[in-house]
Amino acid sequence: MTFDEYRKHDAVGLAQLVAKREVTPRELLDAARVRAAAVNPAINAIINSLDDEADKTLSQPLPTGPLSGVPYLLKDIGAQMKGVVTTTGSRLFVNARTEADSAIVTAYRKAGLVIFGKTNTPEFGLAATTEPVLFGPSRNPWNTSRSTGGSSGGAAAAVIAGIVPAAHASDGGGSIRTPASCCGVFGLKPTRGRVSMAPGGEGWGSLSVQHAVTRSVRDSAALLDAVCQPVPGDPYWATPPERPYLEEVGRDPGRLRIGFTTASLTWGTLDTPNLRGVRETARLCESLGHTVEEVVFPGNCQMMAMAVNVLVSSNIAAALDREADRRGAAIREDEVEKLTWAVYQEARKQTGVTYANAMQTIHAYGRSLTAMFGKYDILLTSTNSKPPYPLGWMDTNAEDLAPYGERIYTFSSNTQPFNVNGSPAMSMPLAWTDDAMPIGMQFAAAPGREDLLFRLASQIEQAAPWADKRPPLS
Repeated sequence: MTFDEYRKHDAVGLAQLVAKREVTPRELLDAARVRAAAVNPAINAIINSLDDEADKTLSQPLPTGPLSGVPYLLKDIGAQMKGVVTTTGSRLFVNARTEADSAIVTAYRKAGLVIFGKTNTPEFGLAATTEPVLFGPSRNPWNTSRSTGGSSGGAAAAVIAGIVPAAHASDGGGSIRTPASCCGVFGLKPTRGRVSMAPGGEGWGSLSVQHAVTRSVRDSAALLDAVCQPVPGDPYWATPPERPYLEEVGRDPGRLRIGFTTASLTWGTLDTPNLRGVRETARLCESLGHTVEEVVFPGNCQMMAMAVNVLVSSNIAAALDREADRRGAAIREDEVEKLTWAVYQEARKQTGVTYANAMQTIHAYGRSLTAMFGKYDILLTSTNSKPPYPLGWMDTNAEDLAPYGERIYTFSSNTQPFNVNGSPAMSMPLAWTDDAMPIGMQFAAAPGREDLLFRLASQIEQAAPWADKRPPLS
């Protein structure tokens, strides 16, 4: 199978070829490996090859289904694979092997996906860029001097570079949508509780969820169908879908009420290309028959962001303390990146009361945001406030971290609200800069309404297709 033959199909399309016996899973895996060998040295998307695992998977008959036989990649955080190291992008965990699969990996196996590698992520998923000290930076395939975004930057780069049509990703504050925007792919963050985090704890106090980045809308739907079964004991439980999400793709969304904003919600303002993208996308939605109007988001987004910091830093500190207890020695400053150490030290100043107050702030903000869906079916924003920035601009290991806070909040400013209220939200590659860098537009729906997002996304995908746009990699 040539690369052009491989690249022209999405994951569902590749699985259909397997089902028709026009190609074998081994041929698909070989095509993915050849492509990875050709481009990964330039983009550093895959940081751990799992060839033995993939060969073991192919040594037995694969389950049948809409994704069976498709090559796939796991993000190196969140999804545990039995016997495989999960570093979380940190030097602390270079030997951290697990004894069992996560629920999502079990579901991927049952779907017949062939996992053959792990993708790069910033240390503990903390940054809106993927430049860990451990593995070095992932590079944006559209311009290798630019960031892929984070924290699923390696996954998004691998997808747009044509190594795989879809890859596992996770999102605690924009980590699916931000790299989807930077790399020009489709990225949907599901509703809180839609995908089980078992057997681990809930990421960042329930802010983090898992799913994927994909080239096509239907791949995202098929993957969500494969993994959206709850596990007994899950503390959050989303209402089951009325029908498979794959059946929502192509279904008429009806005349939707869409509220849009050109604001940068947390901090700063939108750069001109992002601002232009929102207005053009609003006009596109209007041309498709939807009712579109400009809105003002409620609540104090900066107070919400500060409350989120309490949750994130507390959860990072808890993870580091667990590792210190396991090994019987305190975590040293030189073992983690400077941002991680600063977060760790900040968490030590917090109390249970601090955490409780932060949760109250978050819940209040989430309620005020969710109330908007009483009037609007969909909320539209720019995913990020700026186009993809140069590598090094958001340095998590800088001696001086003073610029970091302003930079992350003025870049990834519109994604966190929908982690807080638990809504599904998606980034679609609908805008471009003058120098051909992708810019994502974010659509959110009420909690539990992924069905509505898939209907709208497939309608927009038909009206403004992006699948044939390829970065200038050899």
